[in-house]
Amino acid sequence: MKSVFARLLLASLTTVILLPACSGGGDDPEPAEENLVITTTPVLNGQQEAVAPGPNFPLTVTVTSKMPPQGVRIEVSARPDGSGTTAFFTANQTTSNATTNFTITNTPQLTVSRVTVTVTSVSKPSNNKTGFYLYSRK
Repeated sequence: MKSVFARLLLASLTTVILLPACSGGGDDPEPAEENLVITTTPVLNGQQEAVAPGPNFPLTVTVTSKMPPQGVRIEVSARPDGSGTTAFFTANQTTSNATTNFTITNTPQLTVSRVTVTVTSVSKPSNNKTGFYLYSRK
């Protein structure tokens, strides 16, 4: 009887000690990945670009860091500079390509416009970059 009790006690202790190690672990909601680094043409530096004839304005967004495993979402909006203005151009694209080209259209003449670009990792939304530049159409 004592050996049966000793075996049950040993089995219970082993279960209590080993069970927490089987918790699965690794439930990190956002995977580790390299911080996004992007370049754009025109440069996102908050500066005013030279007045151009338009009517279309090219924008190139390049991810120069290692591409996140599920790619990035690029959001572009253009609106007259100032608070409360409505965007006249928006584009959203999810891609795994390093370089993505956009063409901004419908730019009003003789109005300073603000282009805002946000690049966000699909797999880790907290990994993002945002910037803007100003331009105008003759």
